[in-house]
Amino acid sequence: QVQVVESGGGLVQPGGSLRLSCAVSGSIFSINTVGWYRQAPPNARELVATITRGGVATYVDSVRGRFAISKDGAKNTVYLQMNSLKPEDTAVYFCNANVREVLTSRERDLWGQGTQVTVSS
Repeated sequence: QVQVVESGGGLVQPGGSLRLSCAVSGSIFSINTVGWYRQAPPNARELVATITRGGVATYVDSVRGRFAISKDGAKNTVYLQMNSLKPEDTAVYFCNANVREVLTSRERDLWGQGTQVTVSS
């Protein structure tokens, strides 16, 4: 069974840093685009950053210059390095991975369970 698991969230003071991890496990041929999203109720889920299979990264304006998305192909893991954190970055962060499964040879979009990031003094 293919799964996506996020980790690395926590409580940090304004100006601090955190690194989130998104690990894909199971039988897959490939990981295509991976995106980090966040949701702070009552707001809708917001796309924060994406990285393509070729390594091209994109960011929402509010995090550009502060966040960096990267990946380790050998570990099937995508990271979100978050620097200069602000209270408005507080949210549950979710990872979405588009993968091609071995079992079905089809592409699927998979979501993780989310990890809480709280920025507060």
